[in-house]
Order: sequence, then structure tokens, then C-alpha cells
Amino acid sequence: MRMLLLLGCVVVAPSVARAGEPSWLPLMSKDLAAFKTPHGGWRSAGDVTLDAANPRKLFAKDGAGAWYNGPKGRTNNLYTKQKYGDLEISLEFMMSKGSNSGIKFHGHYEIQISDSAGKKEAGGEDCGGIYPRAEAKPRYHHIDKGIAPRLNACKAPGEWQSLHAVFLAPRFDGKGKKIANAKLTKVLLNGQVIHENQELLTPTGDRWKGPELAEGPLMIQADHGPVAFRNVKVRAPAR
Repeated sequence: MRMLLLLGCVVVAPSVARAGEPSWLPLMSKDLAAFKTPHGGWRSAGDVTLDAANPRKLFAKDGAGAWYNGPKGRTNNLYTKQKYGDLEISLEFMMSKGSNSGIKFHGHYEIQISDSAGKKEAGGEDCGGIYPRAEAKPRYHHIDKGIAPRLNACKAPGEWQSLHAVFLAPRFDGKGKKIANAKLTKVLLNGQVIHENQELLTPTGDRWKGPELAEGPLMIQADHGPVAFRNVKVRAPAR
């Protein structure tokens, strides 16, 4: 994807594949066939808005084109059937007030999606941050601050937001020894560059001690609060 930077603003060209570039593959269109079952409470919707009676919930309108994690706002995380190495992803998401979600490459490396609109300084736990490492016991707790986005580009709850990221998988030699860390070469949140050439020394969250692999599924988190997605698509990164 080509980008033009003017006076600190990022103008993103339409996300169509040019001649010689890899094609985009939709993941959440008419159904969730790209993801392992069970899908839990995920539901299709024509559009999604904040619930007028409770901004901590989402209200879904009948139809197709968007997917939300059900009326309870908590359901099964989605894992793709296909495993990917390097991956470019483009999507739109919406959160309710105070909600929390995330996108995990290989199911291990998380870009956080959360309601952090209006915060003066965003951290690794905030929208667009690379989630901190954590220990699960005796209670789940962080052991570092993760990697903060360059700026807080998060919009208000109830607004559709865009995320675009290019992920490079870790590299291994013929004996399986890691010779290069995973990397996010570019991440844009709502058109603003928030990470660039950022190495990921380990997986995130409590996965940080786990094995790193050349390929893994894409995970969409759905068990931490109301969230909706649309126009989710992936491809091999353009060279």
C-alpha cells in the first residue's frame, strides 16, 4: 500500500491490489468460514452503534457487512483456519465505552484495541499499543509496559475506526534457531502511523515464554468486551 505524507498527515491510498501486488482476501464477509469453530455468539449485522440506553454496550442493526461479538459482548475468540507467516491486515472496528479487544498475529503478538480516546499519553495497554508481557499466576499481571504507540489516534466509542498493519514473522535457520525477531514494519491507526520497523523481541501477554514459530493463525479477541468488525482482509505483504 502506497502512502503519501504531507505536513504530518498520512493519506492512505485505496486498499486495492495494483498490478504485481498480492490480492486481498476477505475474512469476515458473508460468513465466518475462514475461522475455526465454534464461533460462539458472533453475529452478523448491517451496522453497529452504541446502545442508547447503555454506552457500555453495542446495538446491532439487522443486515450484513459487519460482525459483532453478540448481545453479551463476550464470546469466543476467533482463530483463522489458515496459518500465516508474514501478513498484512486491514480492518475497521468499533468499541463500546471501556471495552477491550485485540488482534494477535500467530495468536501470540498482540496489537491492542481498547477504548483509550482522549488519553494524553497512550501506553502499551491502550489502543494501538503492543500489549505488555504478563504472568498468569498467582493473578494475571503485567511485567513490563509493552510498547506504546507514537501517538493516541483512538476515536471515541461508537465510531468506526481503521487499523492497518504489516507483520513480519520471526526467521529461523535450518536448525530451528531464531535468527531474526518478529517485526511490525508499519501500523496505522485511523490513518496515523503509530509503529514503524518495531521489533517484537518475544510474544506478548502471558504467551511471552512460549515458542515462536514461522507460521501461526490470526486471532481476533472477543472475550473482553463489546466489539464489532467489518472490512477485515489480509494478504501477503507487498514487496
